[in-house]
Amino acid sequence: MMPYWRLSGFYFFYFALLGALVPYWGLFLQNRGFDAIAIGELMAILMATKIVAPNIWGWLGDHLGHRMSIVRLASLISVLVFAAMFWAQSFWAIAAVMTLYSFFWNASLPQFEVVTFSYLKERAARYARIRVWGSIGFIVTVIVLGGLVEWHGPEIVLPAVLLIFVAIWVSSIVVRDPDPEPHHQEQPSLLAVLRQPSIIAFFVAVFLMQASHGPYYAFFSIFMKDHGYTETLIGQLWALGVLAEVGLFVVMHHLLTRFGARRVLIASLVLAALRWLMIGYLADSLLLLLIAQLLHAATFGTFHAAGIHLVHHYFRGRHKGRGQALYSSVSFGAGGALGSLLSGYAWEGIGPMLTFASASAVALLGALAVWRWLDISHDH
Repeated sequence: MMPYWRLSGFYFFYFALLGALVPYWGLFLQNRGFDAIAIGELMAILMATKIVAPNIWGWLGDHLGHRMSIVRLASLISVLVFAAMFWAQSFWAIAAVMTLYSFFWNASLPQFEVVTFSYLKERAARYARIRVWGSIGFIVTVIVLGGLVEWHGPEIVLPAVLLIFVAIWVSSIVVRDPDPEPHHQEQPSLLAVLRQPSIIAFFVAVFLMQASHGPYYAFFSIFMKDHGYTETLIGQLWALGVLAEVGLFVVMHHLLTRFGARRVLIASLVLAALRWLMIGYLADSLLLLLIAQLLHAATFGTFHAAGIHLVHHYFRGRHKGRGQALYSSVSFGAGGALGSLLSGYAWEGIGPMLTFASASAVALLGALAVWRWLDISHDH
């Protein structure tokens, strides 16, 4: 039996945490007196630990098995470390706590993805129906916390995040490890898999896609506030984007079957380029902002579902854990960190509009990489 609700519960709380950190952590840091460069650097830490952490934990998971034990331990340590944030005041103290808690928090998702696919077995297309609960968790948090921040100020983000960390840990306790699968010994080495031009192109594209999200994740809330939107409305704009993603996850299976992962990836990257231009240059029009937020269905929803699909296809047997870890560390880790870091400097140096225009160009480069080098014969 597949524990649908237990798996879904973990995704709900894991992405609820993102619903607190991504829209409101920048506002929290701004409230503490940090400037755009410092905010960009601190937000980059959340992504940068994804470069290292998933690969260390992925290697452990592939060699030791017992992936849920790793997820539980990582979730518990995240709770204990984040509690220190209540005493952290200086840039370096906050940076140290963020580095530690995100190192352990980022360990859990790639391992949990492997657990989910182990339960799904040949029903991999049903992944989106479980993962959709993560999006719902994000939406609930973003709306509720938006109202709380408006009423009580950005300091309310701290206890809210701690509470969600505890919920992640509790939800990890109730999922048991699936039965181990036999590994085929005649598998090619991980290096041999990674040398394939299609896989290189895939990783280049996911890196560029997440790098293009840098200004959005680090500064969208601040940018909207500068344009006169309230925290409640900003929260609703974030939620709308993820709501569009939820609708997409429901039909994702049909899109992949009809168009294939390669076409879906190209379309996602082109729409991301359009979205960043709309946010950067048309932020005064609420209608156009709403349309730009609906495009989150493409820039995250279709893109991530196609990406996970390809990783599951390319990395089999004993490479499964490290395949998911590499996807996480190259895209959300390296791409996200570089995007956040550079967007902080660009925001101060060339201004918000040109920062979003640069993000648009980066997304188009990703589309070019997929179109030119992702071999259609690998399009599953």
